[in-house]
Amino acid sequence: MEFINIEIKARTAKAAAIRKYLQANNAAFKGTDWQTDTYFNTIIGRLKLRQGNIENNLIYYKRENQAGPKQSNFSLLEVSDPDALKSMLASAIGIKVTVEKEREIFFIDNVKFHLDTVKQLGNFVEIEASNKYAPLSVDELNDQCNFYIKEFEIENNDLVNISYSDMLLEL
Repeated sequence: MEFINIEIKARTAKAAAIRKYLQANNAAFKGTDWQTDTYFNTIIGRLKLRQGNIENNLIYYKRENQAGPKQSNFSLLEVSDPDALKSMLASAIGIKVTVEKEREIFFIDNVKFHLDTVKQLGNFVEIEASNKYAPLSVDELNDQCNFYIKEFEIENNDLVNISYSDMLLEL
């Protein structure tokens, strides 16, 4: 099944303030995940295998590279044997790049928040308003994302228009 996220990624030096805001607003803390995202070669979109102590998923998504809130259409499959799947996909289509990060995961209703420390790249915040958890329109998801951009005082020059994988490929 395909879902929609309206999402942003931004560089941040305000992780402590954002964490405090989330705690003060009763965000559900799901834990800290040490994740390895392996991106595979694709013709269209992005295919990644997320391996972590909380999340182990195969994720396929299509998203335009642009700063500010953007729509991402995605499919998600929970994976019980990520090492075997990684080996199979690496043999079949090849690995494009690997992203390693420490991720704090929070939720307020249908909005997921990540405070990320990405190896070689630094500190980021992500906001993902999703219809996976609530039947909301794209406009409503955009409104939610924009609300939290304002609440976190994210400046336009902090917004990132590409994925961590693209950022690493540019190094």
